[in-house]
Amino acid sequence: MQRFITLLALFICLGSTAQVKKEIFESFKLQERRDVQYYFPESYTADKKYPLIVVLDGEYLFDQVVANAKFYSNFHGMPEAIIVGVQQSKNNLRNEDCAFEPDNGLPTEKGKLFFEFLGMELIPYLETKFSTAPFKMFVGYDITANFGNFYLFKDESLFNAYISISPYLAPEMETRVPSRLSVMNKKIFYQLILEGERSENSNRVLTLDQNLKGLDSDNLHYFFDKYENADHISVATYGIGKAFDNIFGMFKPISPKEYKEKILTQVGPVYDYLADKQSSIEKLFGFRKTTSLNDIMAIYAASRKKEDFESLKPLSDLCKKEYPNTMLGFYFEGEYYEQLGEPKKALRTFEKAFGMEEIDFLTKEMALEKIDALKADFGY
Repeated sequence: MQRFITLLALFICLGSTAQVKKEIFESFKLQERRDVQYYFPESYTADKKYPLIVVLDGEYLFDQVVANAKFYSNFHGMPEAIIVGVQQSKNNLRNEDCAFEPDNGLPTEKGKLFFEFLGMELIPYLETKFSTAPFKMFVGYDITANFGNFYLFKDESLFNAYISISPYLAPEMETRVPSRLSVMNKKIFYQLILEGERSENSNRVLTLDQNLKGLDSDNLHYFFDKYENADHISVATYGIGKAFDNIFGMFKPISPKEYKEKILTQVGPVYDYLADKQSSIEKLFGFRKTTSLNDIMAIYAASRKKEDFESLKPLSDLCKKEYPNTMLGFYFEGEYYEQLGEPKKALRTFEKAFGMEEIDFLTKEMALEKIDALKADFGY
């Protein structure tokens, strides 16, 4: 009954302007009631898939993660996400939940139960009731950051991405984590954040950083950021946005630097760069991202600059599918036929473009100029 009341409250929340809701989750594993917070994007719909971000130390980190996720998704730096924060500040819960044995570094009995609570109760509940994507991220700080590492040692990591803020490492974790990541077949994003203030723990984190940097693995995307002006407390407010920027880099629009250093130097058709990018997103996140106009125009500009006119045909097909009412698809196809030396096909295609909606830099005047030039060639 409690779970039903929670679900009903969440759907009421989705229908209102408030997208953050606190609830009490009854855990069979822990035999406890746990305070959790949920954030759903304002535009949440069951027709879309949303990555799931699990945040420990919810009292302190949840609002920061939500604020950064909203900012980056609004500006296309990451997909919209569902975020769940687990509160742990009362009664020293964070230290009980995430405790490890001092001799072998393994979770204590309470830690094992909390491990199962997240992986076997809370996350499956959200995956069953809401439209979640396969991609899951873990965010923790200090001892809760270390706890996230335990999920790496499952047969298959529960999470695809980890944001580890100044982790208080269990024994041998600075060697165990790199050893495990070096043999994993699953693609993992691992972001390590450290303050500038030196301590015995920070020395171990720096050792972990060096060991991770030394790995040669196609499946590991590792990032390290050190904030010299932060201490162990303030570092919790640093770096979450940068971590999103790193982990969700493939979602960002193509930058001028990326255009110059990667696309223009691409061996083979430049369209392949965009196709590979879209394929990687779909494979990793479980849904297809609508191609931004920025990316379309970058590939268009590169195809012209490199005289790679074969790329215009698949680009036009993409635009017809994703921007069906606009001039994009037929205009690019018209240029393709024009460069191919098929002026009659080009003329008919530009005439179709003329009848569509203008978009970005493409105007009806541009299509008309193409039409008039081609007709002049035919003596019309």
